[in-house]
Amino acid sequence: MSSFRSRTRPTAPEFLSRWRRLRTRYRWLDHLARAVDRYIDHSGYHYVASISYFSLLSLIPMMLVAFSVAGFVLAGQPQLLDQLQTSITSLVPGSLGQKVGELLNQFVEQRANVGVLGLVVGLYSGWNWINALRDALTAMWDQQRPPQPLLRVIVRDLLALLSLTAALVVSFALTASGGALGKYLMKLAGMDQESWAHTVISIGSVPLALLADWLVFLWVLAKLPREAVGTRSAMRGAVAAALGFELLKQAGSIYLGLVGKSPTGAAFGSIIGLLFFISLVSRLLVFITAWTATARDAPRKLVPPPTSLVLRPVASPSADPAALTAAGVLAGVLGTLAFQRWRRSSR
Repeated sequence: MSSFRSRTRPTAPEFLSRWRRLRTRYRWLDHLARAVDRYIDHSGYHYVASISYFSLLSLIPMMLVAFSVAGFVLAGQPQLLDQLQTSITSLVPGSLGQKVGELLNQFVEQRANVGVLGLVVGLYSGWNWINALRDALTAMWDQQRPPQPLLRVIVRDLLALLSLTAALVVSFALTASGGALGKYLMKLAGMDQESWAHTVISIGSVPLALLADWLVFLWVLAKLPREAVGTRSAMRGAVAAALGFELLKQAGSIYLGLVGKSPTGAAFGSIIGLLFFISLVSRLLVFITAWTATARDAPRKLVPPPTSLVLRPVASPSADPAALTAAGVLAGVLGTLAFQRWRRSSR
């Protein structure tokens, strides 16, 4: 029985030998193994946790700014504010509805303070988010963070955040314009009431969304590391990131459709799904960067050559002849005295 087990269960050296043969035979497997090693060796898990935390923290100032904008809109349209208060009073029974209406009035009055607070917290959380993201990409590309003053780092990170925001705006505008154009063409053709036409438009918008995602991820992979990388090296990684991101979006929409069937699921399931989605997107981006950086045609880290050694003969200082003579005389005197003392004691 033991001999049968020893034959069927490979030992550690046999497993390692098979693993090496598989990596040598399949290049994609070897590339994947190198990416996993890079992800683990450069603390990818810690970077993902940091990016996810600051992503969640950034949601709070975004909500504050959105509430502030809503407050300015309500302050400029008193009729809309009265309708909203009437609706709240009718939906919430008793004195609770009046308290909610009073809170709404106080919120509209404090709209400027809420907006300023949201911007301040947003700058803090946004800088920490982009700083963590850039450090993660820099580590996955096997680069070193250059020593710079803190103020210069903050300014460059905020500029990178603004550029990333502009890229996202362009991406979303591209996707939205494509969908709007498709609906406009359907309306001109008189097919806006056909269900199959909406399905065709939805399927046709997927390549456009992939193109927009590819442009954003190409910018992220190539320009956001501390040392910019060539766009040619990041193209395949951007394609993989765009495909993974679209799959995560589709899975998220299916998940929201499932949890939205019950009030409890809609209240708590959406929050849990948002946390999980942010974590998965962060992990996808960091791992795709490691996968891109470990490709065979990826730019290698240049190691500076060792400095040349210069051998210089150093002559030891010669002894002083007078000192040597004095030492010899002293040794002779001491030797003579010792010899005479020995002869006297022997008699």
